[in-house]
Amino acid sequence: MKKLPASGFRSNRAEPWILLIILTLIWGSSFILIKNGLRAFSAGEAAALRIVFAALVLMPAIFISRRRISRGDLKYVLLSGIIGNLVTAFLFSLAQTKIDSAVSGILNSLTPAFTVIVASVVFGYKVRTYQIAGVLIGLAGAVALSFISSNGKVEEMNSFAWLIVAATICYALSLNIIKWKLAHVNSITIASYAFMSIAPVTLIYLLAFSDFLSDIRNHADAAASVASLALLGTFSSAVGLILYARLIKLSSPVFASSVAYLMPLVALMWGIADGEKIHALQLAAMLVIISGVLLANKNS
Repeated sequence: MKKLPASGFRSNRAEPWILLIILTLIWGSSFILIKNGLRAFSAGEAAALRIVFAALVLMPAIFISRRRISRGDLKYVLLSGIIGNLVTAFLFSLAQTKIDSAVSGILNSLTPAFTVIVASVVFGYKVRTYQIAGVLIGLAGAVALSFISSNGKVEEMNSFAWLIVAATICYALSLNIIKWKLAHVNSITIASYAFMSIAPVTLIYLLAFSDFLSDIRNHADAAASVASLALLGTFSSAVGLILYARLIKLSSPVFASSVAYLMPLVALMWGIADGEKIHALQLAAMLVIISGVLLANKNS
């Protein structure tokens, strides 16, 4: 079995680090935007609207890049779009109906740990014992966090936290698909085809199977929620995926997914600014998660 490659870029190259910082700010802010989007819309409506906005932004790229992708590549782009964008958008929106945006951001930091496991199980790269231990520690922290309520007390398990865990697994799958199957495809091409392939499904859902039209006419916060979801779709989804695909090509999947280490800091700051309270037990569980993730990616 092959070893998971190192970062894959020279130390004097600044672009990967610049991309990492930009993505941290964009994606770290996505959780508060989801929260704002949910003020007027249901979880499904918010997720679908996010994807529609991303597709609209990327639509012109389809006409520019339509000759740059083969049928063989297209199947992997579609798979990445479904797993890494469609499924995760609905999982995060649904999860944040019951958990705070800051907690959601912390749970998202499990992505790098699962990236290592997916690279090993699906793509045949060697995984080390300490990496498995790191994943288990991170999961233990997630379990602990799911038992801690928003008032800081240990109560019944909040199963919605596990929707975020499922989403991080989806992210890990999508990340590895882009790295190992689509490294030769232009980043904008990947993003545009990924979102345009799933946008029709979400648009049909919005117009035919949800109360979206009624909500947008009657809810007092509809305009603010639409604005938040427009920002979410444009930057967190469309621009973020383009930059992320570029980062993956310049580095390793593990380095690229390490944006999840930094995102919680931005998510926490937004959460506190929005009046969310972070309690001692939650912080302890968060530290366990981060420790596990760091161990899983040691020497990567």
